[in-house]
Amino acid sequence: MSGKKTVLGMALVAIAIASASVASAAEPIRIGELNSYTAEADFTRPYRNGWIMAIEEINAAGGVLGRTLEVVFRDDGAEPGKAVTAAEELTTKLNVQLLAGTYFSHVGVAVTNYAKQRKKLFVATEPMSEDITWKQGNRYTFRLRPNTYNQSAMLAEEAAKAPAKRWAIVAPNFKFGQDAVAAFKKILKQKRPDVEFVEEQWPPLAKIDPGATVQALLQARPEALYCALFSQDLSAFVREGKVRGLLTDKLTVVGLLTGEPEYLDPMGAEAPQNWIVTGYPWYAINDPKHQKFVDGYKAKFKENPFMGSLIGYVSATAIKSMIEKAGATDQDKLIQAMEGLTFDSVVGPISFRALDHQSTMGTWVGRTAVKDGKPLMVDWHYREGAQYFPPDSEIKALRPAE
Repeated sequence: MSGKKTVLGMALVAIAIASASVASAAEPIRIGELNSYTAEADFTRPYRNGWIMAIEEINAAGGVLGRTLEVVFRDDGAEPGKAVTAAEELTTKLNVQLLAGTYFSHVGVAVTNYAKQRKKLFVATEPMSEDITWKQGNRYTFRLRPNTYNQSAMLAEEAAKAPAKRWAIVAPNFKFGQDAVAAFKKILKQKRPDVEFVEEQWPPLAKIDPGATVQALLQARPEALYCALFSQDLSAFVREGKVRGLLTDKLTVVGLLTGEPEYLDPMGAEAPQNWIVTGYPWYAINDPKHQKFVDGYKAKFKENPFMGSLIGYVSATAIKSMIEKAGATDQDKLIQAMEGLTFDSVVGPISFRALDHQSTMGTWVGRTAVKDGKPLMVDWHYREGAQYFPPDSEIKALRPAE
């Protein structure tokens, strides 16, 4: 990790990405990007790479409205207070046209509230809490990635097909985990009223006691498990779960985010098999636009792409499309352009819904496997985000009046 942190230290400095081919007379369009670069390097390092690649391509092609795009990266320390402080600096001292980013849901919610107070456009690229566009939603905040409800609904659809009735839960005890579990339980119960939840374990984020967690789940004798752990917590849980006999072929396991390379690849040959997961099988997606992205990323960064790489790249693409549609950079025109915006991405068309400012970006659902000692996703399908929203009436009731 020390090597990664050294590289990510560069993210603390304002980074302007421009191209000599674009006229330098016009002032650049500046974007303030906040993220947990040191706290969650496995995701945010490739995420930042995706941004860099996209911005360089945009500027090399002439920029936007005859101006270059410039990105100022700031580390939010994975803390809401630090994120708001950084957002204030970007807004008042560096005069960014908009804010983007954040990784952890509780941090994203804090910046969402800041955006409303300061009337500053915020494109939440990665945080998944439903509150960002629903309970805490506001005119100034949009979100790219499918939220906890969307992805939990995709997984509940598959989970309902399993014969298991006794379900257990393990999830990190913060906003992301809480929302993910609530959505999964609600939707699975709607599809399978006969299921029951016999145990829930809520380890603190990045501080899991895997032995105690696994033992508590074992004592409940579940037939199935919904797991929303990620990063080092996931690896530690899988390792202990195998040793203690929880994670056997008899247990149906559904893993939110488990199939993303950031979290699956580090487990190597010890990765879980036959889990139903959301993830990113970049190596098997047969689409020319996506393949061009993969080839370009591998050539530039000498590594395979991650989910973070894709999210960073698509984030920059969305913002470029928004500015082009607006024809200007003042807040009202940008917001009007973003509401209902449809743009072409490397994973197909994506729209930002005027109803709740949530994008329709989807994700991949499949099963985990290990082949030749390497973990991967198999039997996967891309699920369109637009197909997994609750009724519009529910969302309207959740969003506060403005």
